Amino acid sequence: MSPESKKLFNIIILGIAFMFIFTAFQTCGNVAQTVIRSLNSTDFHGSGYTSMAIIYGVFSASNLITPSVVAIVGPQLSMFASGLFYSMYIAVFIQPFPWSFYTASVFIGIAAAVLWTAQGNCLTINSDEHTIGRNSGIFWALLQFSLFFGNLYIYFAWQGKTQISESDRRTVFIALTVISLVGTVLFFLIRKPDSENVLGEDESSDDQDLDINESPQNNMTKAVDAFKKSLKLCVTKEMLLLSITTAYTGLELTFFSGVYGTCIGAINKFGTEEKSLIGLSGIFIGIGEILGGSLFGLLSKNNRFGRNPVVLLGILVHFIAFYLIFLNLPGDAPIAPVEGTDSSAYIKPRFLTTCLSVLLEMAKHPQKSRFKPSRACKH
Repeated sequence: MSPESKKLFNIIILGIAFMFIFTAFQTCGNVAQTVIRSLNSTDFHGSGYTSMAIIYGVFSASNLITPSVVAIVGPQLSMFASGLFYSMYIAVFIQPFPWSFYTASVFIGIAAAVLWTAQGNCLTINSDEHTIGRNSGIFWALLQFSLFFGNLYIYFAWQGKTQISESDRRTVFIALTVISLVGTVLFFLIRKPDSENVLGEDESSDDQDLDINESPQNNMTKAVDAFKKSLKLCVTKEMLLLSITTAYTGLELTFFSGVYGTCIGAINKFGTEEKSLIGLSGIFIGIGEILGGSLFGLLSKNNRFGRNPVVLLGILVHFIAFYLIFLNLPGDAPIAPVEGTDSSAYIKPRFLTTCLSVLLEMAKHPQKSRFKPSRACKH
């Protein structure tokens, strides 16, 4: 296999592995609060919202140290270990207890930071300045398919259900755990690429990125250097300005991945379809991801428009989406009890709720189009 073919193979395996892991995790996040509402009538008392807050809070804090972890362990083993923690979090729902649920939330927050840092590292060392665009597109296209398969299963499996039984819950989360473990094992198929023509490479020492036979002293030096570079990057003008947009993106991510599906599943006026519509919403989110990535990607490459007008267009689409959501969802839907809510919103279209998911995801992509992988991804 030629060096270029080996790198392309690695990118495809990386995308497929993430597709499996996030088919499981994103489906889990989409239905978590709905499942927990059913559990709260038993001895279990917890909150999916609290879990998500723990996950993303720990995720944010851990990003400062994860470059050091990846520098020592290497991207392949880092992604494998992180995938195990993702699987552990999903498996907790098979027989949940509050202590295990919140403990797993802490661990997956750390694992998420390690996983995405290692992913950026792996993508960069398997790319050069000519292939980074193609490779990023392949990876993200494969990743977005994760929103289809798990949610498609939820849509058909929960059709006609107004309550999630213990049997329904265990069946779903056993299947999701197995899917996540399959994706985790796939990381072992990634091969060490040849060191030449790596994106951002200017010294031969970069071929140490995937070495596993380095001395502890060299590993510690790499870890300290990675931590220092992370701190320096945090206080640069570009990162401080981008942090505002990034913070908003985080709020939007939390809304569509944990809150929006919960609201849909709590609206009794949807009748027996309320739970299955959670899955349909997830499918539409996937459609929005693909359409948004394609449309705004093409627009951002058109020199006639540039990037700033495209980002402003994305903001406009977001405003429209959130305003329609405000009109379409009852105010108490996010915190409704297990019985759901009979409250009415301002408008009552039956399937507009799921279609709004497309707008949410399409509007997210102009912000992504402003970022390009750089040398910082390697550290």
